[in-house]
Amino acid sequence: MRDHGAPIERLKHPHTLRLRRLGIDTHQEAVVYMRADCHICRAEGFRAHARVGISHQGRSIVATLHHVIGDLLRRNEAGLSESAWQALDAREGDEVAIEHPPTLESLSFVRAKTFGQSLDDAAFQAIIRDVAAGRYADVHLAAFITACAGGRLSRQEIVALTRAMVEVGDRIDWGKSPILDKHCIGGLPGNRTSPIVVAIIASCGLTMPKTSSRAITSPAGTADTMETLAPVDLDLAAIRRVVEREGGCIAWGGAVRLSPADDILIRAERALDLDGEGQLVASVLSKKVAAGSTHTVIDVPVGPTAKARTPEAAALLRERLTDVAQAFGMTTRVLLTEGAQPVGRGLGPALEAADVLAVLRNDPTAPADLRDRSVALAAALLELVAAAVPGAGETTARSALLNGRAWTKFQAICDAQGGMRVPPHARYTHGITAAHPGRVTSIDNRMLSRTAKLAGAPEAKAAGVELHVRLLDLLERGQPLFTVHAENPGELAYALDYVAARPAIVGVVS
Repeated sequence: MRDHGAPIERLKHPHTLRLRRLGIDTHQEAVVYMRADCHICRAEGFRAHARVGISHQGRSIVATLHHVIGDLLRRNEAGLSESAWQALDAREGDEVAIEHPPTLESLSFVRAKTFGQSLDDAAFQAIIRDVAAGRYADVHLAAFITACAGGRLSRQEIVALTRAMVEVGDRIDWGKSPILDKHCIGGLPGNRTSPIVVAIIASCGLTMPKTSSRAITSPAGTADTMETLAPVDLDLAAIRRVVEREGGCIAWGGAVRLSPADDILIRAERALDLDGEGQLVASVLSKKVAAGSTHTVIDVPVGPTAKARTPEAAALLRERLTDVAQAFGMTTRVLLTEGAQPVGRGLGPALEAADVLAVLRNDPTAPADLRDRSVALAAALLELVAAAVPGAGETTARSALLNGRAWTKFQAICDAQGGMRVPPHARYTHGITAAHPGRVTSIDNRMLSRTAKLAGAPEAKAAGVELHVRLLDLLERGQPLFTVHAENPGELAYALDYVAARPAIVGVVS
């Protein structure tokens, strides 16, 4: 055992400690671990959860301090979480300087917003610069997100927030127009239309570089699903190469610095299970502006358990999206679509990928609603850029799907991104059946999503829920409603406990 009472090894500077790599995954939050009785904590008065500045060979970060009690670290050592280690590009035993970080002046704007004050461009720029630089702890991110939620951002504030999010990152200039894009605001599980739409549009000779997010509140985002089919961690050079070669891509936006603050905010939103309207608009449009999009179609599902629960709420969101997009010179069409039930059968990365492949391959068992929704969105894009006359877009889009051009193009895009993969299958499954005969009258999107997440999605790629019924279906007693998929028995048990306590996930009325 180490002798932790031994004299501290002499360091070059009084405010330095030697680094240890502890192998602790704190996701994207930088965390530093120090003994409470080390000379720096004592001299500087650092308490647990304090924010501390760490500098190493020209790099610096701000990290949240956790105190270590016991033998994990010596008094002259500091341990780093994996995210902090990567950010500093450190090596075991390196000396780092530790000090109080500069005062975060932008937090005064967060406090002002908490009390209902309006913020201007300068305030949002200050906040987002600090967010992108990693200076905000998770508690600060949560405070900012909550202060802006619930309709508390005006049109001018949403424009200012969007602009700030664009300006802290990189932007792509494709040197031509039109550059097409498509987005769904989320809240509707299984709505994995983007890979299909990109394949259709690119097969028609148009340009559609799609950068997508990972899941926020759903069991899979487009990037999570696409990752089971091909690599998505493409840098800007790779995105350009794929798009120049094939006309389209489906990449993870977090791998490039396109609105990098958005990815940090999304992480906090995921933990809060909160996606406010104003930040939703800024999140969607900042990525589109940064990616160089000129024409965008946005899918807004409307339903009792979707993000837009009423036609009135959806209409307001459509107005916000269209208005803010116009402020950045982007042509946008917002489609209000059916959101009362999931799209397709799969909820979870691999299960949704199976639906995507079935549609692209023209499999006779492919979910018709996913196919028709994808065709409608692609048609809207074709008509938006006059690649099809009004009313003819659907014929063009469906033809590209049915004659196999879209499937051929999708395979080419996957190859260009690094090679096509076979989605994994879950090792453990359990079916849920109807307790009595009757008609399906409701399907709760949120509860199904929660079930899929408890089963391990999206981190466990094969986990999720496979839905076997649609609204208005007539069922016999014992007929399958849905099947839970998991990669280990513990997560399957969590999901099934949740389902057992909520018999109304699929409502069946006799």
